[in-house]
Amino acid sequence: MSAEDLPPRESMEFDVVIVGAGPSGLSAAIRLKQLNPELSIVVVEKGSEVGAHILSGAVIDPAGLDKLVPDWRDDADCPLKTQVKQDRFYWTTSQGWFRLPNFIMPPLMNNHHCYIGSLGNVCRWLAPKAEALGVEIYPGFAAAEVLYDDKGAVRGIATGDMGIARDGSHKDSYTRGMELLGKYTLFAEGARGSLSKQLIAKFNLDANSEPPKFGIGLKEVWQVDPAKHKKGWVQHTLGWPLNDKTGGGSFLYHYDDNRVAVGFVVHLNYNDPYLSPFDEFQRFKTHPEVRELFEGGKRLAYGARAITEGGYQSVPRLSFPGGALIGCAAGFVNVPRIKGVHNAMGSGMLAAEHVAAALGAGRANDELVEYENAWRSSAIGKDLFKVRNAKPLLSKFGNLLGTVLSGFDMWCNTLGFSLFGTQSHAKPDRKTLDPSKQHQPIAYPKPDGKISFDKLSSVFLSNTNHEEDQPVHLKVADLNLQKTSEHDVFAGPSNRYCPAGVYEWVEESSGPRFQINAQNCVHCKTCDVKDPNGNITWVPPEGGGGPNYEAM
Repeated sequence: MSAEDLPPRESMEFDVVIVGAGPSGLSAAIRLKQLNPELSIVVVEKGSEVGAHILSGAVIDPAGLDKLVPDWRDDADCPLKTQVKQDRFYWTTSQGWFRLPNFIMPPLMNNHHCYIGSLGNVCRWLAPKAEALGVEIYPGFAAAEVLYDDKGAVRGIATGDMGIARDGSHKDSYTRGMELLGKYTLFAEGARGSLSKQLIAKFNLDANSEPPKFGIGLKEVWQVDPAKHKKGWVQHTLGWPLNDKTGGGSFLYHYDDNRVAVGFVVHLNYNDPYLSPFDEFQRFKTHPEVRELFEGGKRLAYGARAITEGGYQSVPRLSFPGGALIGCAAGFVNVPRIKGVHNAMGSGMLAAEHVAAALGAGRANDELVEYENAWRSSAIGKDLFKVRNAKPLLSKFGNLLGTVLSGFDMWCNTLGFSLFGTQSHAKPDRKTLDPSKQHQPIAYPKPDGKISFDKLSSVFLSNTNHEEDQPVHLKVADLNLQKTSEHDVFAGPSNRYCPAGVYEWVEESSGPRFQINAQNCVHCKTCDVKDPNGNITWVPPEGGGGPNYEAM
């Protein structure tokens, strides 16, 4: 059925439309209502509920919360209860590790003022606060299209149609999406947001910024033996199982109820097409200094998500006619600190302040240049500027020397100068893979089902669900290119970089066939970043589909 034949969408008008009920979107909504209770605000969220798609470490710097909800520590319902007590850094080898003394770490790396907990639960706690102020929140509805006015300015979004069969026909349950129209629209979709990506291209927002850079973060939550639990313990490692040319590291966070969040980050500019971030994570847990913690414990949850890593240099222009980018959609993660929540919340509040001022002046659907002009001199810009060279130095010099140089540079920036200036990111992550002939396949250990696991049992723990009879939301532009390049030149890395078993090359008599198991997708969006030809595009499936993380 052509677009002309579809029934018209119903529409609703608001002062501000916000896409995404993560920390930045909810902070923006709450701050807008704090500034002007009369404003009409709507937040649309593709997850089945607020928090369902939220995944973070998470050791949270409370700077954002302190500004948004100053009395949060006195709120018995706030899920952040565990303050960091011990902060350890290690360099790992295959059989051991050695500790990096805290005194050599730049002061900004100190975690003792931070709190450990579930970011998903923090969002679940913030959402009722927003609703109590009069914000409307619509979970289970994916923002699928940006709407523009006659002058090309953003005027809102449309949610996706529901009840479309895999072949494109309309099922009995078919429902047309809705138009949510606003004087300003804030995009808080997180890393590699589908609409944010379109807006960056349409308005050429990245014309003066470095290429975006990403990592993939994989996380499990375990309940461990109480005798092994160290509440408030934070631990990070670099080194094994990754080689010196592959950036990344691990985290272990001990918090409430004998729970430990264990995670592994792999920078997506790696060059070996045989590398599997998921299997590197599973291998890390078998390290002799780590395995003991999980023996006798129970794995409760699993998830994965792309992380923005470009930092200061890669932040695109944030404003455009009718709206702005906030949070990880803009790329505000502090990579060496592995923290982005404080900046996400800060950007939501900063944008809200400029939106409220614009609305108060009678403006609508114009460009919020004040927000774009303000962020670099704000706490967000200052936070990212000090660590701007950490990622490029690691990429250029490898893990060992790059860590030394980036640590030195962060110390210098703490003192107000840098000997490195501002380093450049060489190229986008999709262009970093070597042809497979330059590498050998990696023989990963078989999972034991106790400490290490396979992808499918892990996806089961993510509570991922998609309606099977719906269009595949992972769009391959050119299947022939996928065969001649992704398969023939790079040996099918999609099977390995995907942490959920979505992609397979199935050998048949007629040749290999590219199979997409879209129902497994945990919405990490790694494929949208790492496919060597940029041939795969992630778009939102039917609202409510995807993972249903309970406490990630």
